[in-house]
Amino acid sequence: MSTYMLILRGTDESNAALMASIGEAMAATRTFIEEMVTAGVLLAAEGLDDPARGVVVDFGGAAPVVTDGPYGETKELFGGYFLLDVASQEEAVEWARRFPAVRGSKIEVRRVAGTDEVPGDGLS
Repeated sequence: MSTYMLILRGTDESNAALMASIGEAMAATRTFIEEMVTAGVLLAAEGLDDPARGVVVDFGGAAPVVTDGPYGETKELFGGYFLLDVASQEEAVEWARRFPAVRGSKIEVRRVAGTDEVPGDGLS
C-alpha cells in the first residue's frame, strides 16, 4: 500500500459556489468520508480556515519575511486534504473522482514519499 494525498484546490468562484450550498456540500462530504472509512483507506482529513486569516513566510531574501495573505498571484488556494492508504495512484485518482466537488475546483493527487526516500540521513 502507498500513501496518497488528495489536495483540494479552489478558486474564489468555486469557493463562493461551495459556500452558497454549504449544508448540501457538507452532507455529501460526510457521505464521501464514510465511504472511505468503510473501505479502510482514509488515514486523515482536514479542511483549512479562510486564507485571509493566514500568513505567508517568504524565504526570498536574506531573512524570512512574514506577511498577511493574500498569496500574490495565486489563482487557486489549498483548502484541505484527504490522506489515503491505497494500493496505487489509480485507486487514489478514483477516490478523487468520487469527491463531491463544486464546478471549478480541483484535486491534486500526490504520493507521500516514504522516510526511506528522503536524501541524506533522513529526518531521524
